[in-house]
Amino acid sequence: YRGKQDIKFSVVRYGNVLGSRGSVVPFFLKNKSKGELPITDKNMTRFNITLDYAVDIVLWSLKNLSGGELLVPKLSSYKLLDLAKAVDSKCKTKIIGIRPGEKIHEEMISSSDSQNTIELNKFYLILPNLNKKIFLKYKKKFRCKKVKQNFVYNSNTNKKFLSVNELRKMISNLSL
Repeated sequence: YRGKQDIKFSVVRYGNVLGSRGSVVPFFLKNKSKGELPITDKNMTRFNITLDYAVDIVLWSLKNLSGGELLVPKLSSYKLLDLAKAVDSKCKTKIIGIRPGEKIHEEMISSSDSQNTIELNKFYLILPNLNKKIFLKYKKKFRCKKVKQNFVYNSNTNKKFLSVNELRKMISNLSL
């Protein structure tokens, strides 16, 4: 609620922060001594973001956005099976099935969002409205381009996936 004040909000959208309470990493680390890690679906993928990068993105948005935008960072993805191997390659995995409300892949930008989405170097911006005047404003400020019609940003179709070794290194750097 903004009352009578002239306040505009921007939103930063990203997936689970690696190692946070919403991340599966602490659960895997806690359960690796059992020799088996439960996986909901063998095809499951997720976007990866660290806490430090999430904070940097929020700070960037405070400095650069004018309000009404939805900022989506370009992130790497990982396969949940690779994450399990990174936690402990000796552990077996057990497929337990997807839970109610859980998604196999994360989708940050849907095809219906693509009509109002522009691409910057490190981010996508979903705008409340994308007409020529607004696009030219953002193009001048960020040197952006419009995404293709029906563009989708999904953890499964992402171009950059983290390897087991990259994930292992990131996990070892966490302070859990």
